[in-house]
Amino acid sequence: MTGHGRVEHAPADRTADVLVVGAGPTGLLLAGDLATAGVRVTLLERREHAADTAMTRSFAVHARTLEVLDARGLADELVALGRKAPVIGVFGRIELRLHRLRSRFPFALITPQYHVERLLERRALAAGARIVRGAEVVRLRQDDDGVELETAGGDAWTARYAVGCDGVRSPVRGMVGIGFPGRSVVRSVMLADVRLARIPVDAVTTHSNAHGFASLVPFGDGWYRAIGWVAGDERPDDAPVAAEELSALLRRVLGSDYGMHDPRWISRFHSDERQAVRYREGRVLLAGDAAHVHSPAGGMGMNTGLQDAVNLGWKLAAVVQGRAGRTLLDSYERERHPVGRQALRVSGAITRGVLRSPRNGLVRALRGVGLPVANRLNSFTATGERLLSGVGIAYPAPRGCHPLVGRRAPDLRLSGGRRLYEELRDGRFVLVARGRPVPETEWLRLVAPAGSLTGPLLIRPDGHIAWAADAPDPEGLRAALGRWPVAAGTGAGAPAARG
Repeated sequence: MTGHGRVEHAPADRTADVLVVGAGPTGLLLAGDLATAGVRVTLLERREHAADTAMTRSFAVHARTLEVLDARGLADELVALGRKAPVIGVFGRIELRLHRLRSRFPFALITPQYHVERLLERRALAAGARIVRGAEVVRLRQDDDGVELETAGGDAWTARYAVGCDGVRSPVRGMVGIGFPGRSVVRSVMLADVRLARIPVDAVTTHSNAHGFASLVPFGDGWYRAIGWVAGDERPDDAPVAAEELSALLRRVLGSDYGMHDPRWISRFHSDERQAVRYREGRVLLAGDAAHVHSPAGGMGMNTGLQDAVNLGWKLAAVVQGRAGRTLLDSYERERHPVGRQALRVSGAITRGVLRSPRNGLVRALRGVGLPVANRLNSFTATGERLLSGVGIAYPAPRGCHPLVGRRAPDLRLSGGRRLYEELRDGRFVLVARGRPVPETEWLRLVAPAGSLTGPLLIRPDGHIAWAADAPDPEGLRAALGRWPVAAGTGAGAPAARG
């Protein structure tokens, strides 16, 4: 189901099954998944060239994202390019001990976004996706049969579906009239890429106090991203900023500027909290920053977008290929919109806790006492670890179904020394069960557990559990496959319920 894609600038063939607008991490992962499933997919990217280091925004790849990348054969290579952070500090006092996660990746991986993009682009091209650079989308029209996009150069592109992965200012979102309400959370955050004379001990050096907030994040090649905010500073993005101002803030907040020198660029930015009111308008869908944007606190932005793509890709492929009805796409918004809203809340809570200094001594004292106490409450920090890492994300399930339905499937050990996430790499449903209770199909793989698992599990291509039972249940399994005909490739329509 794979082929060989290419990067182009002015192709003659301007048709596709799916057009993805935006070749950032979300768009690249989505295109790779669609192409792996045999869908004709083209990415339209406004930029002439791939992102360079100066454009890198994200540095954290969390456990759940590494799991879905593992299901695409990319995680181990990416981990080798970064630095593991098994513990992350929040508010300067609470520690999230990610090493306690029940995951193959019990840490946050610190690596710049461009490493993620390069791996995802390579995979998408190898699977047969086409990337067209220098293609700025300026018009969009759709009807019951398909979508037409026009670029600034006058080229018209047609497809059955289009997905806007084109960032916070998403032209696609604006062209289909989807609202993007929200507000700015913090202004005048300083950013710079710098060299350091002394290397910090921690993978991510971060702290906040009455002076503001500061952080140092390594690129891995000798450069560091320095981030800082002076408490109460509300200057606009275009206000001048000097390296000395950032250096002074690092000393006041971190206790040292680590010999910061030779910044290759420095600027200010502001952070918004916004979410699209819906993720679909007809044959046009939104994913990544086009659907939700929030503060960089917690490093959840890129991770949430990549998991949008993982949820949408297999559903869109099934609809395009006639294995499911169009209503299956409704489940994308139903499942992912609450996750986007949760990401806004979590990152917003971190931002407000870190950047807004308490206004009086009593509040400062309470925070000084309360946060260390909270740090000793395992249930409190364990919840934070699951939320930040993404391993705790579960999708809504209908009343009365097995409690595992909708939850993330762990990376089960299978017979023959294989792992579950290795079996997910070709984009099929996976049935973990003893024996062969149903025939294997092009879209359903049968595997046997290696351990003491007694009941069968039907795993979706995105690694979430579609159906489960505590003991062999042939009738329940047949009913589940009837509700998920996409697994059998029957084309009988989308599931009306899950359970």
